[in-house]
Amino acid sequence: MKVPILIPNIFNHPFTYIDATKKLSKGDFVKVPFGSSLATGVVWNFFEKTNKNFKTKSVQEVLDVPKMKSSMIEFINWFSLYNVVPLGMSLRLVLFNKGIVDKIKEEDLNQFKFLKNENKYSLNLEQKKCLEEISREKINFKVHVLDGVTGSGKTLVYFSRVKEIMEKGYQALILLPEIGLTSQFRKRFVEFFNFEPAIWHSNVSKKNKKIIWKGVSENKIKAVVGARSSLFLPFNKLGIIIVDEEHDSSYKQDEGIMYNARDMAISRASFEKIPINLITSIPSVETFNNILNKKYSISVLKNRYKNASLPKFEIIDLNKKKIPKKNWIAEETIEKVLNHLNKGDQILFFLNRRGFAPSVICKKCYSKFTCPNCSVNINYHKSKNFLLCHYCGFKSPLIRKCKDNTNCDFIFCGPGVERIAEELRLTFPEKKVSIFSSDTLMKKNSKDIIEKIENKEIDILVGTQLISKGFHFAKLNCIVVVDVDFSSHGYDLRSAEKNIQLYHQLSGRAGREGLKSTIYFQTYSPNDAMLKDIANEDTHIFLKKEIELRKKHKLPPFFRFISLIISGKKERETEMEALKLKKFLSKYLQQEILGPVNAPIFKINKKFRCRLLLRVPKNNIIQKKLILGMGKIKLSSRIKLTVDVDPISFN
Repeated sequence: MKVPILIPNIFNHPFTYIDATKKLSKGDFVKVPFGSSLATGVVWNFFEKTNKNFKTKSVQEVLDVPKMKSSMIEFINWFSLYNVVPLGMSLRLVLFNKGIVDKIKEEDLNQFKFLKNENKYSLNLEQKKCLEEISREKINFKVHVLDGVTGSGKTLVYFSRVKEIMEKGYQALILLPEIGLTSQFRKRFVEFFNFEPAIWHSNVSKKNKKIIWKGVSENKIKAVVGARSSLFLPFNKLGIIIVDEEHDSSYKQDEGIMYNARDMAISRASFEKIPINLITSIPSVETFNNILNKKYSISVLKNRYKNASLPKFEIIDLNKKKIPKKNWIAEETIEKVLNHLNKGDQILFFLNRRGFAPSVICKKCYSKFTCPNCSVNINYHKSKNFLLCHYCGFKSPLIRKCKDNTNCDFIFCGPGVERIAEELRLTFPEKKVSIFSSDTLMKKNSKDIIEKIENKEIDILVGTQLISKGFHFAKLNCIVVVDVDFSSHGYDLRSAEKNIQLYHQLSGRAGREGLKSTIYFQTYSPNDAMLKDIANEDTHIFLKKEIELRKKHKLPPFFRFISLIISGKKERETEMEALKLKKFLSKYLQQEILGPVNAPIFKINKKFRCRLLLRVPKNNIIQKKLILGMGKIKLSSRIKLTVDVDPISFN
């Protein structure tokens, strides 16, 4: 008997094998000969369509693990088509190192054992009402949005719902947008549930990943807290998916296999026929549009937990306020910060730039330090005393000969978090200053940094946008946005939405325990409309305006964008191949294709990049035709074509 076997590789179809046992069925994990070795595969639900004659090999071994569920097979088929990813590569996201986990020690699962316990936390009336609305439906597919101001206790509400689901024997998946959030979130989870969740992300050890993969597949692990990739774990009895901070652009995987984990989570919930809750303090435009169209239901928490007040907003006009030479913080800002420090408040200085300075110039020869591999300036990291490209990872010491054969005389242009931290250590020598960014949080001691902040062993934080994402620091009551002008505008169609979300999330870090708090904006543009939108507590006003703007200009969510990135080592060849691709696809697809244009960052990692943008009405799933079209055109072997469906970034 012949069976279709999908193998985790670059092919977009299963391969046909002989089942000598005649006992195999859809979802079985097997070992099959592939090339000169054995590969792990899954019995799939359709055969490859081909007219070729080929020798059929036999399945070598049936693996002793639970079958892949039909719902998961259907989800992978859909994921592959929607995101224009080869089917075998989509399967690879599910398997463990291209294979499966068949043996672990049972005692390794004890740490994740689900324990029923009495609820130690009481919900207020508003939270109880939201929980009732979320719990109203039976376990079936439904998208419900929990929209609440920062600090309103959204986590307690969805924890309570997750508890109800798990007590019925189901599993729960909680998605977080950043790895850095898992440490503090795990602590809150254990306090509420009294058992350990399984934490899944790229920095988790191989041993723990094995345990989790196996435990999830056998329904012995009930709760997983993870980043994007946890969405592809082989849950045996998944009962609910939570997407925390659903608006966060970090859910978009923008390299390798590109997909939006929030959108794919909704799809997986649909195939599993289970509820999904999107948690947010300011919905994404796409989510808000679905709420308006009654596609998603919504519950709203209008008040902060324990009636804590939202922070006040104050503008510090840098056109009028004095900044000392070689400094970046106004004297008025320092005075206000000092008042907060004297009251015992923690302070956050926010600047969304890593390192010491975003660019370095020689004041004798005027040459800039640029990355030899990318068309970007190279950042100076003073803590490590090297120049670093944030795109390709190129590193270089701060040494360069000038045109007169002497050493260059450097000017460091603009501030990064290290530069602000250095200034603050000089201004407040008796205070403990610490940097909070991906450079510090991805280290092994990140847990120690968070504990020091929680225990108020750190007085002043200098952080990037990572700190805006769900952290709870009780004594943080003053936030200073060092340079609001830097990120308010840009070529990105989502820049306004991203900034509103960022600064609302950021302001939500302050005053969480009920004390008075303030967020100060240093700016040269005090009348900017963006600042007025940020200061408005009713974010739905901005979202409604943004939806009208998007509709008028044929932008998402009313039209679907598919970005085609053509890259190659030769600039002219890359541009010519992009033109060739556009000419063919325009005729083949009969759809509007914008471009080609050079990508804003034209060269990354020694490859030149051109972009095409396919724009189609939202209800037009054109990906199948696009895949067929790409199979009909022959591009140079030196050219790489990347497809990004629903792009977030246009770099």
